Amino acid sequence: MTDRPTPALSRWLVLLMAFATGVAVASNYYNQPLLQTLAEEFGLSYARAGILVTTAQVSYALGLILLVPLGDLLERRALIVGMALLGACGLLLSALAPSFAVLLLGTALAGMFSVVAQVLVPFAATLAAPAERGRVVGTLMSGLLLGILLARTVAGTLSELGSWRGVYFLAAAVLAATALALWFALPRYRHPERIGYPRLLASVALLFRDEPEFRLRTLLGGLSFAMFAMLWTPLAFLLSAEPYGYSDGVIGLFGIVGAVGALAASLAGRMADRGRGALATSLGLALLALSWLPLGFAGGSLAALLVGVVLLDLAVQLTHVSNMNQVYRLRPEARSRINAGYMTGYFVGGALGSLASAALFEAFGWLGVCAAGAALGVVALGLWLALGRRGAAPAALAGD
Repeated sequence: MTDRPTPALSRWLVLLMAFATGVAVASNYYNQPLLQTLAEEFGLSYARAGILVTTAQVSYALGLILLVPLGDLLERRALIVGMALLGACGLLLSALAPSFAVLLLGTALAGMFSVVAQVLVPFAATLAAPAERGRVVGTLMSGLLLGILLARTVAGTLSELGSWRGVYFLAAAVLAATALALWFALPRYRHPERIGYPRLLASVALLFRDEPEFRLRTLLGGLSFAMFAMLWTPLAFLLSAEPYGYSDGVIGLFGIVGAVGALAASLAGRMADRGRGALATSLGLALLALSWLPLGFAGGSLAALLVGVVLLDLAVQLTHVSNMNQVYRLRPEARSRINAGYMTGYFVGGALGSLASAALFEAFGWLGVCAAGAALGVVALGLWLALGRRGAAPAALAGD
């Protein structure tokens, strides 16, 4: 086993890691177009069915806190493959679930170990040459976004053709096969720094204490993903009701529309490589706030819904990839811990957004969700402009 990264990261390995990132993170999102079906099968209210989404996000956040920092401690290839296989076990348990409680358990297990995606991203950043790091991270983030969005398409289509259980059986098989491919393709690598696990976890909190830009970027990431979740969690409820009345399969196709946002990941990566990361952040946050305007008309207009979905997903990716490229520059020797801290905030935001949007939809309908999303968008943009002008994120602004 070597203690140093390979001298070059081949394009095919980048693509395999991007695919693995997407397949892993997809585990958290297969349930979203199926919420109506699952609510009917297990006799659940909209709010209770939404707990399934929240469980996935919370377990993912726990995995980020407890497991992702291990990338700075353990041999990374073995860690990645082991986590992927355990995630596949969670998906298999979900497929076999006889009750909603068991489905929640399988979802939690799959969610916790799907954070393997967040071990892959900093590993790729470590293996990449500095001049290509933004592009490589952008490629993996494109894979992550495609996994999040196309999971809905795959789940909706398979559910309509067969059953929702078939979705989880296939997902478990694909993730296990991907783990096998990674075992043969990834180089063996252990971080040169030796640090105990308790100290490793504590150092994440120290990063938040010592790096003001890390705190700001994590907050912005959490707000942006909260808005992402606020769109996608209640979307199945909106589209299954009048005037749409769509089936699971048709609802899942909206993931393809949202996948356009993957284009923004590569764009943001290239902008970061050219020192324009702060501009990408500004554009992303402005689009996030504006995207809720067409979404407000989506209750009766399919065109408005499509425009809003594309704008919001583009905005989230611009913000997210520019955030990640910037925080990776803060402490190169602690990228797994930085990723753990940032992504914990990111997915806590998603979990809260999922929980809030399901309750808002039940209480106030689609317009209530859009009003709350727009308010968050204005808050996020205001924080960025205010803290940036006061110099709380000097490195980000200096990037321009």
